[in-house]
Amino acid sequence: MIVVSDLMGTLTTGSPFLGLVDWVKHNQSKLQARLHITAVMPSYLLAKSGLIDWQKWGQKLMIDSLGYIKDANEEKVRHACEWAVEQDLWKNRREDVVARLINHREEGAQTYIASSVVEPLIEPFAKRIGAQVFGTPTEIVNGKLKTIGGLVANEKKIEKVLSRLSVDRVDVAYGDTWMDIPLLEHAEHPVAVYPDAKLKAIATERGWEIIGDTPKL
Repeated sequence: MIVVSDLMGTLTTGSPFLGLVDWVKHNQSKLQARLHITAVMPSYLLAKSGLIDWQKWGQKLMIDSLGYIKDANEEKVRHACEWAVEQDLWKNRREDVVARLINHREEGAQTYIASSVVEPLIEPFAKRIGAQVFGTPTEIVNGKLKTIGGLVANEKKIEKVLSRLSVDRVDVAYGDTWMDIPLLEHAEHPVAVYPDAKLKAIATERGWEIIGDTPKL
């Protein structure tokens, strides 16, 4: 049995950006952390009001926040990402959905987290529930953490999962937004988790399982 879940919004309501800013505050500079928060406020207000796409804004913010780790090396990146997960993503986990993934694993399922989030930020979360990771790969170039290629999102996410596992479909999939529809369409049992309005409408129409109410930004 193969179970695949999205991360952001599905397993946690936390923010990689806020987690990394908190790491900057405690490990680099309190002033720089405040400046990072101030710099994103205009675009945050636009995204919150719906004037720009919330999901795409969040993805760009995650990529930009990788640059907050100054003079990056493998040890520093691991520390920053573990910090971000411990202080934000794990604290804000959706316990009901996380419990389902843990239960799947305990019953013998191969359990994976597939997300556009960079892999160093997924791995500490996945480790806590015994899952494996499909995410956006990264590399360190001249002291800077950068993504390799485009984000593993939308169709690219499920393509990576199916290719790596050498299967055509998975047994169970969890997702929370319209961007997870390709993943859910390739599952025998798709589950819409606290879905956005577009996903909720499709899940209702197709008879998919729905967990939780549509969130409000």
